[in-house]
Amino acid sequence: MSARPARTGRLARGVPAALLAAVLLGGCDATTSPGAGPSADDPVDEAGAATDPPGDGSAQDPASALAALAELEVKGRAPRTGYDRDLFGAGWVDTDRNGCDTRNDVLARDLTAETFKPGTRDCVVLTGTLADPYSGATIAFQRGQDTSDDVQIDHVVALSDAWQKGAQQWDDDRREQFANDPLNLLAVDGPLNMQKGDGDAATWLPPARSFRCAYVARQVAVKIRYGAWVTAAEKDAMATVLGSCPDEPLPGGVAAGPHQPARAPEPEPEPEPEPESAVAAPPAAYASCAEVAAAGAAPIRVGDPGWASRFDRDGDGVGCES
Repeated sequence: MSARPARTGRLARGVPAALLAAVLLGGCDATTSPGAGPSADDPVDEAGAATDPPGDGSAQDPASALAALAELEVKGRAPRTGYDRDLFGAGWVDTDRNGCDTRNDVLARDLTAETFKPGTRDCVVLTGTLADPYSGATIAFQRGQDTSDDVQIDHVVALSDAWQKGAQQWDDDRREQFANDPLNLLAVDGPLNMQKGDGDAATWLPPARSFRCAYVARQVAVKIRYGAWVTAAEKDAMATVLGSCPDEPLPGGVAAGPHQPARAPEPEPEPEPEPESAVAAPPAAYASCAEVAAAGAAPIRVGDPGWASRFDRDGDGVGCES
């Protein structure tokens, strides 16, 4: 095993009036039930809906998650019909083209004291320690068939939730980018991730109340970045949490505003072509690990020329390791 300090160049270690009045006294761990109706003292419009009282001239910070929440479109949840995980790409991919798949990038970002599998160029995380944001507990991570699931990578906005709130209309590249966007990913306690399922803020919040403001702010940022909408109950639940922390910043450099398109990575410059006589083109897929070794390409990783899935017997994205 190899150990090294935290790296650079990889992922950075990164209200309706009635609801607002109800939570300002409770701190970021507000527990007011989402969707509560207006009280008898709240002003209402002609349709009977609660309206904001006259303000004092102050304005929310436009960079705050609470201010950004107002920009999200409110619509009903679309049917889950047709949803499939593979519509968001075939598992974890290397969207930032740093040579490591997204799961290992997030583990390396969110764990401390991590060690790496030898021969993987510090890509495959073997061990580390997670300060779990969802529970507040400290979890020891160890890669293995019976232990890897102790720490899972959560889509803060679940893929199924996104499917029912706009992603059905996205193209394949945008869905794959969404599924691998570091803004939408956190390493967390595995059982809690399973408990969350595809829940939104109206149905699930982290047990660690001190993390709820940051959690909901991240959901708002993700939905703004990709133009996903929220349900009325979801928006009320978000407002309940963010109302107690109105200055919670919007993470990820996302600008407030609806339907902001996802940003594609900047294209890398094309390398200068080498003379045909200088380098022999690799085959579409090597026939065996012996052939990979003979070509000087071992160990071979997902995305390398000549890669074939049969080389990866342990499922870590690296083949022909010995």
